[in-house]
Amino acid sequence: MQTAKIGILGGGQLGRMLIQAGINYHLDIHTLDPDPDAPAASISSSFTSGSFNDFKSVLAFGQNKDLITVEIEHVNIEALRELEQQGKQVYPQVAVLEMIQDKGLQKQFFTRHSIPTSPYVLIENSEELEHLPDAFFPCFQKLRKSGYDGKGVQRLQSRADLHKAFDAPSVIEKAIAIEREVSVIVAANGQGEISTFPMVDMLFHPEANLVEFLSCPSELDNSLQHRAEQLARQLAEITGIRGLLAVEMFVTNDGQILINELAPRPHNSGHQSIEGNVVSQFDQHLRAILGWPLGNTAIVKPSVMLNLLGEPGFEGPALYHGFDKIMAMSGVYVHLYGKKNTRAFRKMGHVTVTADTLQEAIRKAKEVKNNIRVISAT
Repeated sequence: MQTAKIGILGGGQLGRMLIQAGINYHLDIHTLDPDPDAPAASISSSFTSGSFNDFKSVLAFGQNKDLITVEIEHVNIEALRELEQQGKQVYPQVAVLEMIQDKGLQKQFFTRHSIPTSPYVLIENSEELEHLPDAFFPCFQKLRKSGYDGKGVQRLQSRADLHKAFDAPSVIEKAIAIEREVSVIVAANGQGEISTFPMVDMLFHPEANLVEFLSCPSELDNSLQHRAEQLARQLAEITGIRGLLAVEMFVTNDGQILINELAPRPHNSGHQSIEGNVVSQFDQHLRAILGWPLGNTAIVKPSVMLNLLGEPGFEGPALYHGFDKIMAMSGVYVHLYGKKNTRAFRKMGHVTVTADTLQEAIRKAKEVKNNIRVISAT
């Protein structure tokens, strides 16, 4: 086994969980993040306080690393390209990151490769919305860059909502009738091996626009699950990615599968894999970028994951009200991210619930949700 000095751009909860998986292999992992109290800071081999969007900071961080990866795609592409040219290993590759960090380029990529996606138009500013045909409403406006976790996304129900539109380059997606949102995570290790995780069903928070519950196995028809996994595998092959690719999808009321968005890294929709699958998405990402054999993605037990979000109306030092009660429940696994302060809808942790049946896991997950709140002591 060859070891490498690994650098992660971003020290949030995804970086933290990557390091936790890497500890099992005694990997030497370092992180860069602007927050000196970032979740990964205390468990990194070394931590650098700096911006992953800044050219000089990323370039300097990468100089003494053998391999650079990311826990967020909104990073400085020019610095990574320079590091790649210096002979550093950058996985996922710069070309993949550059395409995915721009939602407009993503959509054009889908169109170019005949990947099914919802109808869209690209705009440069809010004035261009005036030219949208009436039939395109209702629609969603998504900023082309820097949006995540529901930020930079809003619904425009009709022309009456145009006053609140973002005045920036955006993707405008026609709202479509969907049965559910799902996700398939696929990994490629650069050695010709590609592997998908079983599909998960996702339920989004109505206010925060981020995943609140996800369950696995999916309750979708097996033929549609197979189609979704084929699409995820196809995207891994077309992009040539080395690493993990989370593929978020819509399942329409008439049984179509449309690709929504891609994330070139571990993803919120794969958190349940830590307890629910033989290999976790974090272990799989490390295997992929290091060129190791990929792990077995089979389901160990039906599982449900719920995000622990900061309760609206509270801001300050985090307090997990009801923690003792859920810790007394069997099959309940708590992951706190080490964020000192809470605020409305901030991701503070997640809980995975496993059971012998999906219905039982869902029942217990609802009980967990009803018994824990992330509030502030002040």
